[in-house]
Amino acid sequence: MGLNALVFPPSQNGDSLLANNHRVKPAADIFNWSRAEIGSAEETRSTMQKRTADLKSGVSSIKVEFPERSVSGIARYESLIRVFSAIGHHSGMSELTPVLAAEVSPLINFDFIGISRYDEAASSVEWHIATQGAGTESGIIEAPAEEAVTAWVYRNQKPLVVPFLDHETRLRSGILRLVQDGIQSICAVPLSCAHHRLGCLFIGSVIPNVYTVEEIRFLSLIATQVVGAIENNLAFGQIAELKDRLEQQSLYLEDEIREEHGFDEIVGRSAALRSVLRQVETVAPTDSTVLICGETGTGKEIIARAIHDRSTRSKNSFVKLNCAAIPTGLLESELFGHEKGAFTGAIAQRIGRFELANHGTMFLDEIGEIPLELQPKLLRVLQEREFERLGNSRTLHTNTRLVAATNRDLEVLVQEQKFRSDLFYRLNVFPIRVPSLRERQEDIPLLVRHFAQQYARRMNKQIDSISSETMSALCQYHWPGNVRELQNVIERAVIVSQGSELRVQLSDLKRRAMPGENGGINQTLEEAERAHILATLKQTRWVISGPSGAATRLGMNRSTLQFRMKKLGITRPGI
Repeated sequence: MGLNALVFPPSQNGDSLLANNHRVKPAADIFNWSRAEIGSAEETRSTMQKRTADLKSGVSSIKVEFPERSVSGIARYESLIRVFSAIGHHSGMSELTPVLAAEVSPLINFDFIGISRYDEAASSVEWHIATQGAGTESGIIEAPAEEAVTAWVYRNQKPLVVPFLDHETRLRSGILRLVQDGIQSICAVPLSCAHHRLGCLFIGSVIPNVYTVEEIRFLSLIATQVVGAIENNLAFGQIAELKDRLEQQSLYLEDEIREEHGFDEIVGRSAALRSVLRQVETVAPTDSTVLICGETGTGKEIIARAIHDRSTRSKNSFVKLNCAAIPTGLLESELFGHEKGAFTGAIAQRIGRFELANHGTMFLDEIGEIPLELQPKLLRVLQEREFERLGNSRTLHTNTRLVAATNRDLEVLVQEQKFRSDLFYRLNVFPIRVPSLRERQEDIPLLVRHFAQQYARRMNKQIDSISSETMSALCQYHWPGNVRELQNVIERAVIVSQGSELRVQLSDLKRRAMPGENGGINQTLEEAERAHILATLKQTRWVISGPSGAATRLGMNRSTLQFRMKKLGITRPGI
């Protein structure tokens, strides 16, 4: 047979219970089986009444024999009712196992009883076992399908009996341990319902070749009730998980509503900006990955939102994450989530951003800051649309569109082996470059008026005019911090303005410009940027980060400023 295990065929009278356990209607089987057993008891009762009558009529010696089968049948019937009642009050596999051990042990010879669930995608088995006199155990093992008892029952959907474990040569996963514990025979029946398969219910004994058709029949009836309880538990678990996910999405969206995004709409009419918007209109209806490039402060997130709003996913979540703002050790948890106890401080399950963004859009800002060891997992999500939470081997699937942004040159990072080339090619499907404010100077007056009105409303002020001298100075300034720097300058101007005219302290712009010895005449853009960064570093005494650091003054992130310094060859004197 290949296996020394016995897969019981249909009985001679055509009963297909053992060959096709998943098609059994449990209520009918229980009724027919119990009716036969109680019928035997009724026959015994009639015999006793007749022989009692004979005694009264003078018969001196009557030997009454009680069929042993009738007592066993009634006991099993009553026990089956108790088991079904107990199962109704316990639904999880870990809860059901000790209950089954207590109720079934008087009726079937076993030294352990267990429930297992098979994950076909991961080739893993989750098991829960109750051993006589030794309590319960549980765990998850990874095993090839051809070696696991649970996998065999799961795939064949038939009861399996291995009468001599020490002779078994194929189903080795788990059997070796059982043999070491003295187990000689096992019996396993499928746990399945009309919709899908789960695993198996199994028992084992130190006595070889102990399980008969009657034990398998009884165990199969119990399995039909166990699978219903487990199904209910899984359904309630899924409902609870969905509820938790909706609550987290609600909290996330409330935070998004409270947060100020900077623009109510994209402001500008320049040719450079119109070119970007045409690209947005082209790629938005697709599900393709988009890589948005540009200097810091140019409005890359605004472009990402425009892509989402014009896509078929616009009714679902737009979830964002700044990869540079999260510590490296927590970034994986933020992206993919974690289970309770997955690491120190993981006091509860957390749903990752990719789960929150399912059927929506995920925006990863500063994607160039993702560490190398995490990049393969991100690549897997993009290609296979699957991932695992930290602390859980179960594979999750997500239907998320990714829009990424960076102010770094990813091709240079690839050459420096700081960024994976395969991930770069997967991200660079449709690149969009957002122009700097220097490249769209004709948009500066529109942006100035937009920000002035926005902050005036917030501060309950009336700003009606801006002098031509102020506007000219704002248009001539080179804005290394781009739109973000302009926004900050206008906010400050609204604060200090006393009347209806916007007052911008032009002396601040002149100090920021800090032209070189040639007064800025015939100075290249790179030279002007280098001079401006050097001047700011000198003012902050080479302090880069912090509220008073050079990065804050320039309207940049710390990592962006460090990248610029390296690119422009700026080093601190004496180092």
